[in-house]
Amino acid sequence: MTEPAFDSARFRQVLGHFPTGVCVVSAFDGDAPVGMAIGSFFSVSLEPPLVGFCAGKTSGSWGRLQGAGQFCVSILADDQEEVSRRFASKEDDKFAGLAWDRSPLGSPRLGGSLAWIDCRTDGVLDGGDHDIVIGAVHELGVAKEGHPLIFFRGGYGHLA
Repeated sequence: MTEPAFDSARFRQVLGHFPTGVCVVSAFDGDAPVGMAIGSFFSVSLEPPLVGFCAGKTSGSWGRLQGAGQFCVSILADDQEEVSRRFASKEDDKFAGLAWDRSPLGSPRLGGSLAWIDCRTDGVLDGGDHDIVIGAVHELGVAKEGHPLIFFRGGYGHLA
């Protein structure tokens, strides 16, 4: 039996009907803070506490992040759409002019975010054209109350 030809545009269109939260994963590349917007962040395990995200294998930001051995996830608030757009871009210095500090492990942590999760890289699995990154949670916290930034059907949205 022959498999039908797969339509990747239709795949994206259908999966775009599933809303996702938006976060920024950040680390240091030497002395330079680097980060990337992620819509595929997820909880993996409670015992031990593990989280995960998917990063495109051809992403320049992922290429700079993956050797750090640790990262911080900043969960974006609904007023941080421009932050998400910046971290989804190919800008060289995505942190320019933004408020940020260092997480307990020392990774960049974005100001204005709802929450943050500080992780050590626990593993990287092959996921087709993406890497599936597993992080062992070191520390985490809620930075402020509010609503998350949501990505849905190719655009940003907010909870009503």
